[in-house]
Amino acid sequence: MNMLSFLGETPTIALKKAQEQCGEEAIVISTKKISSAKDGNKDMYEVVVALEDENSTPAKKAYTKKIITKDPRKDEKFQASVYDFRAEILKMQDAIGQVQKTLWDPKSQLYDLTIPPEFADMYNLFEKNEFDQEMTYTIMKKTIKQLPVALKANPKKVNDFFKLILRRILPIKHEIPLRKHQRKITMMVGPTGVGKTTTIAKLAARYAYKLGQNYKVGIVTLDSFRVGAIEQLQAYTNIMRLPLEVVKNPEDLIEALLRLKDCNYIFIDTAGSSQYDVDKIELINEYQNRVEDLPIEKILVLPANVKQSDLTDIYTNYSRLNIDYLTFTKLDETKSFGNLISFAHKTKKSITYFSIGQNVPDDLIVSDASFLIDCFMNNSCPRR
Repeated sequence: MNMLSFLGETPTIALKKAQEQCGEEAIVISTKKISSAKDGNKDMYEVVVALEDENSTPAKKAYTKKIITKDPRKDEKFQASVYDFRAEILKMQDAIGQVQKTLWDPKSQLYDLTIPPEFADMYNLFEKNEFDQEMTYTIMKKTIKQLPVALKANPKKVNDFFKLILRRILPIKHEIPLRKHQRKITMMVGPTGVGKTTTIAKLAARYAYKLGQNYKVGIVTLDSFRVGAIEQLQAYTNIMRLPLEVVKNPEDLIEALLRLKDCNYIFIDTAGSSQYDVDKIELINEYQNRVEDLPIEKILVLPANVKQSDLTDIYTNYSRLNIDYLTFTKLDETKSFGNLISFAHKTKKSITYFSIGQNVPDDLIVSDASFLIDCFMNNSCPRR
């Protein structure tokens, strides 16, 4: 087997020269950049190909088909040997794929960091998923530094290493069910239409019936503004046979909680509002100030199908309520999940649950880093 080298100002030019001189049976061994444009010189790439000797016929014969046909001028049969290029085309496609990875120079520079071709697919995934650029830089830099050289050529190992780093930076609040005589009050807050009421119904059903502990669960609604809000919760609580308290004034909240004093879990539904409607957010604050002696866990419910800048605006204005945790809804309505990972990491607020649909109580996922990372890697949210 003969090894031949061809040069060109681009990998494509060098590859074309190899094809013109050696034909399609040439096998591409490597493609690399051997010089850069400096001092008026040009970039130069080298393509190395292997060409079989003429005596090496068995390999070639393996791709040759015998065709029996007729000469149109004579009524006699004759044989023709036709070379089957399919195997060589597949090899050439692989070679072209490697060449393409060397042609993404315009996007390969991130601040002072040069992204190697082995990480090209992962880098593009981060970009398409609206991942925070500073976090992308940190993760790429850490991976380039820590991933052993021997593993960089293995795409699966590269993906697994990125998953490991993402798990380390993603804050997760693990579910710990209460003991028999413990009590917990959770207030769900967030913009209109994010799914607070449906999420509360899912959580109520989970704790009342799905954990096998026979927890007593009660629900309080402060949402007397939205048409049908009370009726929606009433329908859920009737089906689940759970108590519902409707509170229309801040001073009445303490009495409602006292009536539910035997409940292990109490979920408070609040009126949704625009993140820019400060007056309505302050009204929620007034409710919780009336019961400041009682510990109330505040969970900000956020939609997964919005930009990171929108998530940031929502969080900034609702943070006046002293948010404890995050819950993400509408994961079934997006294919981009990098914004959720970046946002949770930047705010340092742990994620409690994911809502992946409208079905009560099934479409609820307890917080799990691997679940969200799989959504991110696959551009889709699997159902469990």
